[in-house]
Amino acid sequence: MRKYDEDYRREAVRKTHDGQSVASLSRELGVSESVLHKWRKQAVEVATDGEREVIDLKRRVRELEMERDILKKAALIFGRSA
Repeated sequence: MRKYDEDYRREAVRKTHDGQSVASLSRELGVSESVLHKWRKQAVEVATDGEREVIDLKRRVRELEMERDILKKAALIFGRSA
């Protein structure tokens, strides 16, 4: 089993929190997805309240951006049929 230092793990987790998918990061780093999920879980468990809030807010922003994009596409589709 390969050992990864704490900075390497922290950087990988940061990338996932910044929006990069676990699957693409797994391919990029050559680390299994299950390992990345485990690192994310460990990072959240030891995160301070402020860090948790930032993680939650980034997740919420990604969700809202996705919803906005879906609504934009729907508006274009329904606008054409009118």
